[in-house]
Amino acid sequence: MVNASRKPGAWQTYDIVFTAPRFNADGKLEKPAYFTVFHNGVLVHNHTEVLGNTFFERKPAYEKHPEKEPLVLMYHGDPVRFRNIWVREFKELEGKPK
Repeated sequence: MVNASRKPGAWQTYDIVFTAPRFNADGKLEKPAYFTVFHNGVLVHNHTEVLGNTFFERKPAYEKHPEKEPLVLMYHGDPVRFRNIWVREFKELEGKPK
């Protein structure tokens, strides 16, 4: 509907809200991951379901993993710089059904 990107060489901003997947004790997916993305202030993904790990040669699939893992930023060899990266953890509200 709109191109939210700024001209080449200009700083781009992304605000990402990510909800991690949840797994049962036996390793089966209980609740998938979701993300919401704002690119330069424009909503581009709204509570979009993640289908699992992303691979280039096969379909996405979930595998049980630790609740928290490192953040990895990809640049694919292009001249890119990252700055002002903030990571904030939001806890579930007590008493709210999961």
